Amino acid sequence: MIGILSFVGFTALVAIISYYATRKTDEKSSDGYFLGGRSLTAGVIAGSLLLTNLSTEQIVGLNGSAYTDGLSVMAWETLAAIAMIVTAIFLLPRYLKSGLTTIPQFLANRFDVSTKTITSALFLTGYVVVLLPVILYSGSVAISGMFDVPTLLNVSDSSALVICIWGIGIIGSIYAVFGGLKAVVVSDSINAIGLLIGGILIPVFGLMAIGDGSVFGGLETLMSANPERFDSTGNPGQEVPFSTIFTGMMLVQLFYWGTNQQIIQRALGAKNLAEGQKGLVLASFIKILGPLILVLPGMIAYYYFEGGLASSDLAYPELVRAVLPKYLVGFFAAVLFGAILSSFNSVLNSSVTLFGIDIYKQHINKNADESTVVKYGKIFGICLALAAMFIAPMIENAGSLFKYLQEINGIYSIPILTIIVVGYLTKRVPAIAAKIGIISGSIMYIVSQFIIGPNKVEKALEAAKASGVTDPAALKLVEAEAYPHFLHIMAILFVANIIIMLVIGYFFPRKEAYVQEYTEQVDITPWKHVKLVGGLITLIVVAIYVYFSK
Repeated sequence: MIGILSFVGFTALVAIISYYATRKTDEKSSDGYFLGGRSLTAGVIAGSLLLTNLSTEQIVGLNGSAYTDGLSVMAWETLAAIAMIVTAIFLLPRYLKSGLTTIPQFLANRFDVSTKTITSALFLTGYVVVLLPVILYSGSVAISGMFDVPTLLNVSDSSALVICIWGIGIIGSIYAVFGGLKAVVVSDSINAIGLLIGGILIPVFGLMAIGDGSVFGGLETLMSANPERFDSTGNPGQEVPFSTIFTGMMLVQLFYWGTNQQIIQRALGAKNLAEGQKGLVLASFIKILGPLILVLPGMIAYYYFEGGLASSDLAYPELVRAVLPKYLVGFFAAVLFGAILSSFNSVLNSSVTLFGIDIYKQHINKNADESTVVKYGKIFGICLALAAMFIAPMIENAGSLFKYLQEINGIYSIPILTIIVVGYLTKRVPAIAAKIGIISGSIMYIVSQFIIGPNKVEKALEAAKASGVTDPAALKLVEAEAYPHFLHIMAILFVANIIIMLVIGYFFPRKEAYVQEYTEQVDITPWKHVKLVGGLITLIVVAIYVYFSK
């Protein structure tokens, strides 16, 4: 009961503060609603970025991967720091120079309106079919498990899951649809503090549990029991082979932190370029500490439960229930709930922005005033949220959540990243090249990952079993070697797409070279220390890999 009361109390406090902090925001203004009035400071941007990323698909999914493979999965976190530095130095100045509200707006300026529309449609499809349902499902699994909702409400596990999905979805929709970006980032910033505190408490109590009350004793026990699991380079057949760091991993990170509307919309709302860069750099520094929250608990769970859990995705919620004192469960559940809402709100708010600016205003009602655009954007957001709530329960049998999310995202992430990179680095590649790049990139990835790859893996496993191979570890290695890792495939298709676009640009160039104009909506004077601090953070990431390499 104490846990439930503290959960309700903390959640209500965040909602009240968010309301009073944003009640003066002009919701009828598209700038006020979609970008928070372009008034976001570095601290707010950093907190919002981190909490948007730190949701249950990350906390539960990545700790589940660490439970299986150990420290090598930290690449999803540490390399994010480098991607944010690249975004701060190279991409954000270009975005703010054009006064962008959405990333597809740049594509309209660089290529044409139909390219922007196709890209917005891809983003929205990925959000409603994959990202929003995964956030709702993983969050519901965590909350249901921590509070034992089936027993509490005397319902089945499936019914408890559906109840949690709809509860999270309805509350998140109210934040995102009716509050706008500023309401989302204010609640994010408050929850970020709680989540960082709560997130650190889990490995602390976990290490104390296996170290007879000593954190350092627990760490020593953990490292001596399974030293091979503390290898940053990993082993063949693992979820993140070391070689992928130099291929598709960096591309995925650049897409997520540099072009994904859900994330970059925070930086687009910066009061000026310097604040946006400071926010990204601060977030990148804190991101280096991410493995303490997103990897170490999974490794502790492997030792604590002796690798005997039925599913790797149970590692984090089961560890929380086992080691966290009962009086802290409610507080931690509240900040975890805030993290769930953050990611859900962020994706939903980005979807509303994409629809309102890039589709409704562009194609449905070109003469609509700002209040009308916001109104119909909100209606679309409600419909999107309802669709996600219906889809979410279907993910129950999807396997590893984190791998599933990253692999499916490749359908649209790499094609979009390709046309943005080519758009900025060239001046005469035409719009037709961008359209072909998006379509060919998506089709080639789907054919590779969901037709050719599975067929090759199936044949390799059949051949291995026919020759007498039965050991699960050996079969896993056969599966990994049967077809290139999906991150390698992403890198291959990224290069192929660029070549296709450059060839088209060579034979059918634009009549006039593209020139980016400065709209003067935002001061684009850069932070004078951004390159120095960014370089230091990059060196820290490299040092971490060197230190933990075996």
